[in-house]
Amino acid sequence: MTPRAPARTCVGCREEAAKDSLLRLVRAADGTVQRDPAGRAPGRGAYLHLSEACVERARRRKALERALKGRAPDSLWVELIAPPIGGG
Repeated sequence: MTPRAPARTCVGCREEAAKDSLLRLVRAADGTVQRDPAGRAPGRGAYLHLSEACVERARRRKALERALKGRAPDSLWVELIAPPIGGG
């Protein structure tokens, strides 16, 4: 029997993918939404592909807000779509 990698569903495209290939966003106890690259932060979490299409679809459908049961700030959407600093 081979162990399977944990899978999660992207809130943008609703496709199942390996947990490692998705970004976890978490709503902390104070209500802030932040990235959780380690996947271990306490709070309500949601998973998202970092493609512009998935981010835009999640924003347009308010899927992230529904999954986190709270409002996602506008600055978060800009941060998710922006290219990484350092070109890489």
